[in-house]
Amino acid sequence: MIACNTASTLVIDALRQAFPGHPFVGTVPAIKPAAERTRSGLVSVLGTPGTVKRQYTRDLIHQWASKCHVRLVGSDRLAALAEVYMREGFVDEEAVRSEIEPCFIESGQARTDIVVLACTHYPFLVNRMRKTAPWPVDWLDPAEAIARRAASLLAPRSATGADPEGDRAIFTSGSPDGPTRSLMQGFGLMVD
Repeated sequence: MIACNTASTLVIDALRQAFPGHPFVGTVPAIKPAAERTRSGLVSVLGTPGTVKRQYTRDLIHQWASKCHVRLVGSDRLAALAEVYMREGFVDEEAVRSEIEPCFIESGQARTDIVVLACTHYPFLVNRMRKTAPWPVDWLDPAEAIARRAASLLAPRSATGADPEGDRAIFTSGSPDGPTRSLMQGFGLMVD
């Protein structure tokens, strides 16, 4: 599992070539489901500058969204804003609004109706994004689909190996407190 869009778009093809027969699950922009769901045909991909400039991302657009207008928006600040939000429990909403604003385009009667979250940090800010967006859109977070794919590649857990309490977030830096703990619990995770 490569748990970063930027890293995935940079190395997943090379890893698959170097280690044939080994499954690699990347965290890549959810362009295919966005193209399948859009009604307006106007989709934005919100990621880091590294993710949106990669040929891998452009290849996904060419392969799955050639009939859509896809705007690539590289944010220099959203990942850091998400980290502030996770640590402190609040964030400058005007800064969030400024970073997401380029995602929203209108063409005739059509408006952007889907924004792909192409950074693993961004789902932590999605409520602030909804609040500051100029109109409602579907904020497409691929995490659940990626988790299902990764789980499908793992050996099934034995009845005794399953955690009876559910999924857990484990931090190598020790158990978090305050806003980070609350955020993880809000995603349905037990925190160690």
